[in-house]
Amino acid sequence: MQLLRVPAAAALVACGGLSASAAFAQTQPAAPDAAASVPARPARPADDPTGRARKEQLHRVEVDGRASDESMRRASTASKIVITREEIDRYGDSTIGEVIKRLPGVTTGGRPGRGGDIRMRGMGGGYTQVLVNGERMPPGFSLDQLPPDQVERIEVLRAPTAEYGARAIAGTINIVLREALQKRVNDLRLQLSEERGKLRPNIGWTRNDKLGQAGAYNITLNATRNARIDDFNSTSTTHLLATGQDSTVINHGRNNASNESLNLNARLQWREPDGDSFSLQPFIVVSRSSGDNVFAQTQSFCSSDPASQIRCLNYDHADTGSRNRSAMGRLHGQWQHRLGEGTRLELRGALGRMNAHGHSEREESMHGAVYRTQDDTTDSHHDSWSAAAKLSHQMASEHSLVGGLEAEGQDLDQTRVTLQNGRPLPALQDFGDNLSASTHRYAYYAQDEWSVGKRWSFYAGLRGESIETSGSSAGHPVRNRSSVWTPLLHAVWKFNEASRDQIRASLTRSYRSPNLQDLIARPSINSQYACPDNSPCGANLINYPDRMGNPDLKPEVARGLELAYENYLSLGGILSVNAFYRRIQDLIRVETELETVSWASVPRWVARPRNIGGATTYGVELEAKFRLDQFMAGALPVNVRSNLSLFHSRVDRIPGPHNTLDQQPRGTANLGFDYRLRSLPLTLGGNLNYTPAYQIQQTELQLTELDKKRVADAFALWTFSPTLGVRVSAANLAPLDYFTGSVITTDKAVITSRSGGPSYTQWQVRCEMKI
Repeated sequence: MQLLRVPAAAALVACGGLSASAAFAQTQPAAPDAAASVPARPARPADDPTGRARKEQLHRVEVDGRASDESMRRASTASKIVITREEIDRYGDSTIGEVIKRLPGVTTGGRPGRGGDIRMRGMGGGYTQVLVNGERMPPGFSLDQLPPDQVERIEVLRAPTAEYGARAIAGTINIVLREALQKRVNDLRLQLSEERGKLRPNIGWTRNDKLGQAGAYNITLNATRNARIDDFNSTSTTHLLATGQDSTVINHGRNNASNESLNLNARLQWREPDGDSFSLQPFIVVSRSSGDNVFAQTQSFCSSDPASQIRCLNYDHADTGSRNRSAMGRLHGQWQHRLGEGTRLELRGALGRMNAHGHSEREESMHGAVYRTQDDTTDSHHDSWSAAAKLSHQMASEHSLVGGLEAEGQDLDQTRVTLQNGRPLPALQDFGDNLSASTHRYAYYAQDEWSVGKRWSFYAGLRGESIETSGSSAGHPVRNRSSVWTPLLHAVWKFNEASRDQIRASLTRSYRSPNLQDLIARPSINSQYACPDNSPCGANLINYPDRMGNPDLKPEVARGLELAYENYLSLGGILSVNAFYRRIQDLIRVETELETVSWASVPRWVARPRNIGGATTYGVELEAKFRLDQFMAGALPVNVRSNLSLFHSRVDRIPGPHNTLDQQPRGTANLGFDYRLRSLPLTLGGNLNYTPAYQIQQTELQLTELDKKRVADAFALWTFSPTLGVRVSAANLAPLDYFTGSVITTDKAVITSRSGGPSYTQWQVRCEMKI
């Protein structure tokens, strides 16, 4: 895959040459004619006994009978936003996170323009349920590994449903991979991106065709190579309250990272005349990555006293190199069978495995002399399976009854070898290098969706779910079991039978279960104050804590209320207002406390997740999608997409005024447009995404600060013909520096920290061909 850059660049050059030829053919003026100024009479067709000229003028026309995103959204009883292929392709985004960030109430983690973990209602930490084809992916899989070219549509459910599951306090995002349709598609996409001088080639190919009269298939293949350079800076100042002394630690570093991946998604589908259907969908992701990190640190003042709040650093320079590879394969099957008039049985099953290998080397030195080396090697094997059965019956009284059973299992085996200065790390020998863990989930649900006349639609559902997690590491078994019942109610009321206005309401119960890493009680010792050879660890500082799981965590449970008004415009588009409320019990938050631990002779600061009580969050989401000429006479038919979301939350046990949920900003806003010129086959568009800076009182001791995000994107699409187009786009125009910080206050010191670095603009050229 190292050779991917050259053919991709050459292909784009070839595409550019082909595009230029097509443009020249379209715009080349006719030869001068002496009679050009005389109005021409209609020319008589030349004799053509073979009909060849008429035959060459015929063009293939395909009619797509799929429902639009707005019609699917309007027809759904539960609140749902659907993003179709057209919207996914619009900006030429390189990650799913960049596509979804423009939706109402959605934010992403990480630096601006880099995608990152997806959060609905600004709520991070697993409050958003993310599915691929209705299935949860294994730990370690990131949506950034999934190219947008492989996605058919994205479904966003603001409130949980019995069928999709209730592990969605903030909401659910379901990524539906490419489907097999009864039409011929043969698309090739060649893409070249650039950020800070690093090229990122991408080749994508999609093939769709019929298999006889009853079958169809789809194959989507993507090969990508990403490379990036990031500079980072951090500053940490410790102020002693007793003496007034300050000590500042400054870090400067650079990270060079690269990633190569190959993604294959296919679907085989058969539909019989009697209504039965069967499909198979393999999904394969293979990736390889590497990174080299170099940084230097300085300290203005320190003390050799072990009890001091200002300890001397062990090293002033560190080099870290990492190499990782992973392979994931998943096979999903689905069978639908008609049992009778209005009754259907659906069976689903999936098998998957993910293998990963990681190796990192770290060398720390002081004044040029090596102080410590650490070598980490991790091998993990993750197996997963799922099975589901759903029975649905359509009654004559407008009731649609559905009942289902689900089962899911995940097993993780991990081997870790940590060597310090070439020898095993003594402090962690009691915990061992091997870890085995498993999670099993069983669910059962029933739902009824019915209509009362043409103005009322109702949905009632009940779901029960139990999750059991177990793990062991060197004789330290962990077991956690939880069960949750979630009743769900949704309703839609139309103002009249022909009305484009409707009101939605939902009353739900949802939950968030602890993830495996939160439960497994395996420690991770902070490298800044690591253990010397053959001796127990000494004391560390609160801003350099060790980390550990908590096997006694309980799931968070939330009661929710949704209320929305929607107006579907006559020329397409929507105006909507959506308000939400959640009351959360047994909130999980990572807290840092001084603990007596087995790997140290003195108490050390340890960060671990804990249930800390209740919390409340509420907000409003405003959305407007319309054509400008619908509201302004004589305006151009510019498509406008805008939204504004405002959030508020309060954690009961944490003192205010910034006692909000983790990673939740005060709001987010989007403003975007696109317009196709009338005189040229050119479409222009842009979008501005904004998230203000905010502060969070993480614990009674720690206040966290996050910078604002402002991401401006733009694109231009030249459509040379129905089979050829070239898209030029820029992501993160006018980039900002992005930093996060914290202020930790104890009875002895105030520690102020800030870290981050600049972000950059990414330029992209993409050639889209229909073969």
